[in-house]
Amino acid sequence: MRIKSVQVTLMLLFGVLSPVVLAQDKPVQQDQANAEVQTTPIKVQVVFTEFEGDKKVKSLPYSIYMNAADANEFKPASWVKLRIGSRVPLYAGKDEMQYIDVGTNIDARAAYNHEGNVLLQITLERSWVEGEVAFPLAKSDIPLPDSSSGHFQEPIIRAFKSELEMKLRKGQIVESTVATDPISGRVDEVEVSFALVK
Repeated sequence: MRIKSVQVTLMLLFGVLSPVVLAQDKPVQQDQANAEVQTTPIKVQVVFTEFEGDKKVKSLPYSIYMNAADANEFKPASWVKLRIGSRVPLYAGKDEMQYIDVGTNIDARAAYNHEGNVLLQITLERSWVEGEVAFPLAKSDIPLPDSSSGHFQEPIIRAFKSELEMKLRKGQIVESTVATDPISGRVDEVEVSFALVK
């Protein structure tokens, strides 16, 4: 009988104290979950350059501000994104026009260590209009402004895409990609660098 009452007392005591013990554990877990990731503000610069032989034809610079996680590896973080360009009309037949996006897309994220290095993951995508080709119109189609000869001028759209992961030192400019367009023969070069934002 005495053993039974001791068991009942212990069970009641455990039942009363367990919420207190659990309540003390919860804030610690919440603090860890809500701990803010320390970051360092940086500005990443990407420069697309086009060459025809040795002649520089075009240089397109882009700068992106981001908060790089203070770590030696990527932390789960949202990507910084840049989108710039135009919508180009394409003839789709039967009096229909389609519009496609042409321009530059950059997605990036970074980690910064205090030795002055940035680990950068970046996706670069660029498309542009270069020339046009004549596309024949069907007789039933309504004539379009540039179709006096029975043709509509369709744009030729070139494209470039690169996905990179690189380590950069402060002040270092990395020639990350060099690629030759197989049709035009133009050479596309991409340089990437970063600077600390004070």
